This record gives sequence, structure tokens and C-alpha cells, in this order.
Amino acid sequence: MTALTAAPPLFLQPLADRHGAPAGLLLSAAAGAIDAWPLTSMQALASQRPCFYRAPADADAMQALRDIGWKELPAAALRRLDSGFDKHLPADIAWLTGDWYLAPPAKPNGQQATSRTLALRLVQLVNADADNHEIEAVLRQDPTLSYHLLRLVNSLGMGTGRRVTSFSQAILILGRQQLRRWLNLMLFASRADDPRAPMLLAHVAVRAQAMELLARAGGLNKSTQEQAFMIGMFSLLGALFGLSLEEVLQPLVVADAVRVALLERGGELGALLTLLEHAERGEFAALSAQLESVQIAVDDYNHIIADASLWMLGVAAGAGSVHA
Repeated sequence: MTALTAAPPLFLQPLADRHGAPAGLLLSAAAGAIDAWPLTSMQALASQRPCFYRAPADADAMQALRDIGWKELPAAALRRLDSGFDKHLPADIAWLTGDWYLAPPAKPNGQQATSRTLALRLVQLVNADADNHEIEAVLRQDPTLSYHLLRLVNSLGMGTGRRVTSFSQAILILGRQQLRRWLNLMLFASRADDPRAPMLLAHVAVRAQAMELLARAGGLNKSTQEQAFMIGMFSLLGALFGLSLEEVLQPLVVADAVRVALLERGGELGALLTLLEHAERGEFAALSAQLESVQIAVDDYNHIIADASLWMLGVAAGAGSVHA
């Protein structure tokens, strides 16, 4: 039987181009053999976006990565930003890393603030299992959300062969679970004038999908898997709104397990969120220890990260699908 830590854990960090849009991936990993890495999924990623590793790396690993389309990232082409987006980058900077998109947002104008409030109100209604008419009434107040909802349902071909044109019909066809997922994504995606929004969406999409898949790998039930997805989505709401996460969650109806995981990193779902945060920070010793603690094999974790990154690319490209 393979040991839980037989393979080195990895993480695939979304990279922004010089305009701040998610456009590539950067590999970070603990030292070790890569024969258990999800190379097929990593090749699929490289066929969709530029995918990079940093030198120096193990010679065999670099060759294996080159064979599936990954490239070495020149150090001179990468700039780390942590305090906000820089519009005046040197010409040789092609890629951005760092936490710049987690910096507090600029004060929204009136229309942005209204749209943001309505989106959060919709999340609150869906979480509280409100009547469809209440949800429809709020949707009618936001043309952007309304447009994207109808576009989503029609693009997925979820109707009966005829075009869906009413909100009530769209809500019924999509279903509450998928409506909840779509609204969570739209909280991040609908900030057209916020330069942080595309990278926030990429980050939170990886988190949410990885959380759900980790919960599944850990043997948790379907309802808990859905909570794990929600936790991944909600974990960056504080950064999105420029408030503490506790303030953002205060008006929302969420399960105690979700609230404890988000605010205290408590419970089995809090342990999974902590695991991902170790991965995002490149803390591989702590990540390996956490994987052992939650009894998830490293090769399963690595496949989950690759699969979550593939899902994120579809979301970031505007594919519209909210299915796991």
C-alpha cells in the first residue's frame, strides 16, 4: 500500500499577465520524485494556458514538464506585487505574482456598490431557501446579474429546446444548488471596474473546487462536500468587500460548521481550508503534515489541485458552467 506521503505535494498558482488577468499557471512543489504527479491533467492545462516552472528544479522533473508542454519561467519576466496593481510595469515584465489582488478595493461608485449589495442579498436569500419570487424580485433590480443568469441557462442547454427568457424559468431549470454556486462566482466575476476581480475569481474558484474534491476524497457526505465548496467561495469575501470576513458573514444564513471553518479554521472543513492555505503559501512541510492529519493521500491531493485548476480555467474564460 502506498504511503500517504510517498509523492511530493504540489500547487499550481494562477499567474496574472501584465494587465492583471489570469493567463497562466506557475508550479511550486516540494522536492521529490514526480512519477505520481497528475501529468495527464497537467498536460491538459498546458494545452489551454501557458504553464511554467521555476529554475533551478530537478533535471528529470524539468524534462518531464517540458515533455508535456510546460516551460521554464525567466526570472526577469516575473514581478511580485503585494500592495496593489501597478499600471506602470517595465516592458520586460510579462507575468505577475503576489497578493496584490487581495489588497483593499477602491471605494466603489454608486452603481458598483448597489450591484455588490444586491449580489450579496441574493446569496443570503438562496442560503435561507427563500421563495423563488423573492429571488426573482432582487434579480430584476440588477441588469448585469439578470443578463448573466439567462445567458448561463441558455448556454448550458438546460432547457427544453426553447430559449429561456424569464427569471422564474431560469431559477427552476438551474436548481438551488447550482444557483447558489453561480451566485457565489458572480460575486467575484461581476466587478467589471475592479482590477482585482479576475484574479480573485481565479483564486477563489481553485479554492472552492479543491475544497469540494478534498471533502469527497476525505469520505465526507454530499451535503458536507457542498458546504466545503461554499467555504472555499466565502473565504475571500472579506478581501472582495474590503471588510473583515466576520462582518461580511454577519447577515448571511450559513451552517455553524461553515461559520466555524471560515472564522476559526475549526472542524474537519476548517482543516481542509488550512491545508489549502499551506499549499498557497508554499508551506509544503506543513501541507504534508496536514494531509496526513486528514488522511488524504498526496497523489490524490495532487490530482485534486490539477482538476481544480482545470475547472478554474473554464470559469475564468467565462465558460459559464457551475457544475463540479
